[in-house]
Amino acid sequence: MLDYRFRPLARHDLPLVARWRAKPHVSEWWGDPAVEPEADKLIDPRIAMWIVERDGWPFAFAQDYDVHGWKPHPFGHLPEGARGIDQYIGEPDMLDRGHGSAFVRQLVQMLIANGAPAVGTDPHPDNLRARRAYEKAGFLATGGPVETPWGTAILMECWNSSLTATG
Repeated sequence: MLDYRFRPLARHDLPLVARWRAKPHVSEWWGDPAVEPEADKLIDPRIAMWIVERDGWPFAFAQDYDVHGWKPHPFGHLPEGARGIDQYIGEPDMLDRGHGSAFVRQLVQMLIANGAPAVGTDPHPDNLRARRAYEKAGFLATGGPVETPWGTAILMECWNSSLTATG
């Protein structure tokens, strides 16, 4: 199993994230970097942002957030403590190597270990690379396509195994 390090995004990481957000494979799905810039989210207590590293090398961005922090939210039906996630691989040479599903799986395991009963994610219906990575990481599509405040999405969920075993 691959092992990734998630370190909190710091102000000095903003130029790196801006460079990644400008890359075509990221901006295609994340849009204009001026919309919801990471600098604004640094002070938002509902959001935790991470730089994902492999062998000490930063290659991806991830964020998790309180799905009940926005009303309404497409994952508002999930129980209290549930988290939503978004992420991307910023370094193009790390694409199509299994890193996406592997670090997402590790992120979800970390969130569940910290008490999240479920985790939701909402890729664009046409983002097949992301949808496949989420499925490999244990997510199941539960709805969509739906229109959300952030765009058209397929809703996908991953539940703590003890909850799914008991119903």
